[in-house]
Amino acid sequence: MSKTYLQNGLVYQDRTFVSKTLLLEDGKVFVLEPQADVADGAVVNAEGLRIVPGFLDTHTHGAVGVDVNGATAEDLEKISRFFAQKGTTTWQASVLTDTQEQTEWCISQMRRWETLEHQGAELAGIHLEGPFLAPAYKGAMPEHLLQQNNLPLIAHYQELAGGKIRYLTLSPELPGAVEMIPALKELGIVVGIGHSGATYQQAMQAIDAGATVGTHVGNAMRLLHQHEPAIFGAVLESDCYCEVIADGRHLHPGTVRILVKAKGADRIVAISDSIMAAGLPDGYYHLGVNQVVVEQGDAKLVSDGTRAGSTLTQDVALQNLLAYTGLPLEQVVPMLSENPAREMGLFQRKGSIADGKDADLVCLDAENRIVHVFARGRQVL
Repeated sequence: MSKTYLQNGLVYQDRTFVSKTLLLEDGKVFVLEPQADVADGAVVNAEGLRIVPGFLDTHTHGAVGVDVNGATAEDLEKISRFFAQKGTTTWQASVLTDTQEQTEWCISQMRRWETLEHQGAELAGIHLEGPFLAPAYKGAMPEHLLQQNNLPLIAHYQELAGGKIRYLTLSPELPGAVEMIPALKELGIVVGIGHSGATYQQAMQAIDAGATVGTHVGNAMRLLHQHEPAIFGAVLESDCYCEVIADGRHLHPGTVRILVKAKGADRIVAISDSIMAAGLPDGYYHLGVNQVVVEQGDAKLVSDGTRAGSTLTQDVALQNLLAYTGLPLEQVVPMLSENPAREMGLFQRKGSIADGKDADLVCLDAENRIVHVFARGRQVL
């Protein structure tokens, strides 16, 4: 098997940058001393670059003209190749609440993607955003397709998916929602809470039952009040991971700083929540069954102006988080790598640079712009 060495760069390990040589072999990475012998392989000179783990986007609905809810396996590969150019080497496909027939078709295409030849990011799993969501906080969800309590349906989906449904968002205040959480975890599904007007008590009950993620915190949820902290306050107080859309539209930069201070950098997960318009000009698009208009990069429903996902990519999210928080790169990198990997149970092979892990790497210049990307050892940029 061919070997590739990354030499002369600074490698991100243990929350700092150290001088190391990296060996990429058979899709895995191995950390060597700076002066390691590289005579038996190709060499990439990373002088002046900082090498960080590839980014993981756990919540995205599409990009480059492809909507996840209508994507064939080949379309999903198109998203994978686009994301890889932006530093995202692993992603989860977020399926907007849809009919059972369409959701089953989406799952079938995601399974078929596994049979294709890949040259981009790894589609590591499926995120079901719904259907157990509160109508009052539905956002872009079609209200007539929302449900309250249907565990057998999710078990059926998980069987079709071969266990690849990793994440589901629900609203804790719905009848039977909290009671479903332990069973969903038994199915191997991480439970997030969002699209919700839950009270503080209802949200805390869901967290106590095993919910571990706040879905796009601050958006499509009841906000904190001094007399009723609500779901927003519960997510802040608890150890839940906190999804952040750092596009400057979904959250004010000051709100991002508050979230980072309240949660600590280890509990922030930078998602894109992108739609098919990501990577494309302003215009008219769709998100599931919804018509969307994008103006100056801002995606909203044509019907009522509700914000409908984003056009964000994770390379831009990195730049924004650095600018908003003033934190050094060492503290921001985990928000796009280690944290989402741990959140979704992928840290054994993703999210950090260590011997035997997937060779998912991003090389950044002095301005934190992407220069090279490696996805499972294959150079894609």
